[in-house]
Amino acid sequence: IGVTYGRRATSLPPPADVARFLARGTVLDRVRLLNADPLALRAFAGMGLAVDVTVPNALVPRVADSVAFARQWVRDSVAPHAAAGTNVSRILVGRDVISQANRTLLLCLVPAMQNLHAALLATSLHRRIKVSAAHSLGVLAVSTPPSAARFREGYDAAVVKPLLGFLRATGAPFMVNAYPFYGLTSDAELDFALFRVGAEGVTDAGTGLVYTNALDAQLDAVHSAMKRLGFGDVDVVVAETGWPWAGEDWEIGAGVDHAGDYNRNAIRHLGSGVGTPLMPNRTFEVSIFSLFDENLKPGPMSEHHFGLFHADMTPIYDAGILTAPESAKVTPAAPAPAPDAGAADSGGRQWCVPTPAADAAVLQENIDFVCGGGMDCGPIRPGGRCYEPDTVQAHAAYAMNLYFRSNGQHAFDCDFGRTGVVTTVDPSFGSCNFT
Repeated sequence: IGVTYGRRATSLPPPADVARFLARGTVLDRVRLLNADPLALRAFAGMGLAVDVTVPNALVPRVADSVAFARQWVRDSVAPHAAAGTNVSRILVGRDVISQANRTLLLCLVPAMQNLHAALLATSLHRRIKVSAAHSLGVLAVSTPPSAARFREGYDAAVVKPLLGFLRATGAPFMVNAYPFYGLTSDAELDFALFRVGAEGVTDAGTGLVYTNALDAQLDAVHSAMKRLGFGDVDVVVAETGWPWAGEDWEIGAGVDHAGDYNRNAIRHLGSGVGTPLMPNRTFEVSIFSLFDENLKPGPMSEHHFGLFHADMTPIYDAGILTAPESAKVTPAAPAPAPDAGAADSGGRQWCVPTPAADAAVLQENIDFVCGGGMDCGPIRPGGRCYEPDTVQAHAAYAMNLYFRSNGQHAFDCDFGRTGVVTTVDPSFGSCNFT
């Protein structure tokens, strides 16, 4: 689980304070920077969080035109911080380049990625730092139904195929900015966007598969388009997703309750191991947009209010990413212009779940410890109501929470060698009730 750290705002805390807060007060293990600001990169040194840096669109043509410039950029903007303890894990080239109207910029994307990879090879950083780019759903000419999705005509052969070939060759993921909020055309679509639709869902006539939420449909659309070009094996990562907690009167769904619902449900669903109809039985890396509100961004009110936290780092609403005891300090945001109903409320309850970065072998040891100590782990045995999804992460969540709730729900009962974390988001799914 990651977060996008945008800084287009008039009043934000120092990056060093932000880095300490994310590392110690949240379950997040990744942060995405929308530039390569040295002050922010220095702040994350030694914090353990994976950091994605971004080459601004304005520099992409120069990086594409000159291997020497690409090497200099890596030497100046990345290598010193990697050597000083900042866990730089990716370089992202531009922002939403394929959806831009600038064809010159578009044709520079893959050459820029290739030159940056060559620069990483020259500094022996290519094994720990991958090169990719984040794209909006605007890269697709058709996105519904998911099985019929395809990339925009004229771009698939000239840009997308070489891009996907590069990602496959280097082991980097295809990164997509997926926002069900922007697909809303009426209030009737809110339940589908907010993961509130039951098993009936929406059926893709091409495959017969049923979709119970919009995010799954968007991710499967990207996967279908990639598979159509012969690259269904390239991994998909959610580079950005989120929901505004305030907006204009005419912006459907903008509101603090819906923002909390969406982000909690998206994090829980993508980490559950259920996967999507076309990509089942897997988890997804996801970064929530955004860490803070950004009042200097252009556009309607919603563009300014995607933040998870106020500038003093108190939460605007509970997204389920705080560690105990901070999770008890949630303060309500000021109401949006048109308050929404239907927020999910944890009622002060807490659950114990694995940390996102926990090793699978250690989680299996946690399962063995709990289930070998006389506790009833029948629900995660074959045929049990919590057996599916059959993943170590899902079974460990059940077992660790069972131990936590059976031993007084103290923070230390969820430590498990620092592989457990207390959350206020109910991890129950389907017929598997963790309460």
